Amino acid sequence: MDLLQAQKGLQGSITVPSDKSISHRSIMFGALATGQTTIKNFLRAQDCLSTLKAFKKLGVPIFDDGKTITVTGVGFNGLKACDKAIDVGNSGTTIRLMMGILAGQDFSTTLFGDASLNRRPMERVMAPLRQMGATLLGDNGSEFPPITINGTNNLQPIHYQMPVASAQVKSAILFAALQAKGTSTIVEKEISRNHTEEMIRQFGGKITANKKEITVSGPQTLTGQNVVIPGDISSAAFFLVAGAITSGSQLILKNVGMNPTRTGIVDVLTQMGARLKIENYDEKNQAADLKMTTSTLTATIIAGEIIPRLIDELPVIALLATQAHGQTIIKDAQELKVKETNRIDATAEELQKMGADITPTTDGLIINGPTPLKGAHVSSRGDHRIGMMLQIAALIATGKTQLDQPEAINISYPEFFDDVKNIVGEKNE
Repeated sequence: MDLLQAQKGLQGSITVPSDKSISHRSIMFGALATGQTTIKNFLRAQDCLSTLKAFKKLGVPIFDDGKTITVTGVGFNGLKACDKAIDVGNSGTTIRLMMGILAGQDFSTTLFGDASLNRRPMERVMAPLRQMGATLLGDNGSEFPPITINGTNNLQPIHYQMPVASAQVKSAILFAALQAKGTSTIVEKEISRNHTEEMIRQFGGKITANKKEITVSGPQTLTGQNVVIPGDISSAAFFLVAGAITSGSQLILKNVGMNPTRTGIVDVLTQMGARLKIENYDEKNQAADLKMTTSTLTATIIAGEIIPRLIDELPVIALLATQAHGQTIIKDAQELKVKETNRIDATAEELQKMGADITPTTDGLIINGPTPLKGAHVSSRGDHRIGMMLQIAALIATGKTQLDQPEAINISYPEFFDDVKNIVGEKNE
C-alpha cells in the first residue's frame, strides 16, 4: 500500500489503543481468580483476542458486550483440558505466559502459533518451568512451537537467576510460582516491565520486590477485580516520534499508561531534547496526557538498564535517531533478535532503503543523523512495530513509500492508519 506523507505539520489529539500487556494479563488474572472480573478499555487486537480465545477453550466463561468484558474466574484449579491444540496466532505474550500457567495444571496442552511465532525460541521459558517439575516439549524435540506442556499440580518452588531481561519469561515463572508449594525467588538481570507483579497485588495476591529480586510464595488464591486499562505507551511512541520529527507539529496523546517500568521512551525523548510535556497525570491509574511539539534533537547512547523499559519502542527510536544531530548508539538489545522478526536487522535494512545512515551490530544499532529520508519500497516483514515505524518514516520522506504486508499492524493497532490520516489532515475514506 502507499503510505501517507505529511504535507504540513501534524495536528490533533489521539487516544491510542489500550495497553497490550495489561489487556493480556487482565484476561489471565480474571480467569485464574475466583469471582467475577470486569475489564474496560480492553485492546481488541489480534494478539489479545488470542489470549481471550485460549482461555475460553480452557473452560473459562468470558462474555464481551463490545464495551466491557466479563470473566467468571475458575481459579487455578478450575481450568479444563482442551482436546485440541490451542492456536495463539502471532502472540508471544500469550504462549509464553500460558506456559507458566499450564505448568501447574495436571493435564497436557499443546500451544502453537502462526509461521512467525513458530520460529520464536521458547527454551528460555521452558528451562525454569522444567526445573519446577513440569514437562515441556517443543516441536520434534526443539525449542520452537508447537509446545506441549505436561503440567503437574505438584510444582516445586525455584530460585532463578534470569539470564536475560524479559518480562515474558519472568511472568511465566511467576504464574507457575503462584501454584507451587513454597517460596520462589527470581533475580532479574535488569528490571523489566512489572505489570504481572502489579496485577498479582491488584487481584489480592502477595509478592515482594526488592530492586532486582522478586519473592512470591504459593499456592495462592486470587480474587476477581474491576480493571480499567490505560492507553499503551508502545503505541503512543509512534506518534511521539512523529510529532518530534515532523516540522510544524503539535500532537496530544490522551490517557497514556505511565508505569515507570515502561516509560523508557519518555526518558530517551527527554535526553534527546524533545519538547515533550506530561499533563493531567492520574496517579491511581498511572496514566497521563502527553503533548509533543516539533523538536531539535541531539544524539544519545541507549544501553544497560533502560533497555527493558523500551525494548518494543527501539525500532521507532532508531527512526527518531535518524533525525537527531550526532551519533546515536543502541546496545545491550540482543532481545530484539527474537521478536516477531529480528528487529535489529529489519530496522536497519528497511531504513537503509530510505536513505538512513544506520548500521546493525550484534546487540543494537549505530545511527548517524540528521539524514533526509526518501520514499522506497519497504516491508513490515509481518511485524507490526516495523510496519508502523515505516509509516512514521514515510511522513517525512520525499517521494512515495510503498509498504508490503501492512496488515501486520492489526496485531496491536487496527486503527493505526486511520489515526495517521487524522493527524495528517486527510479524512477517512
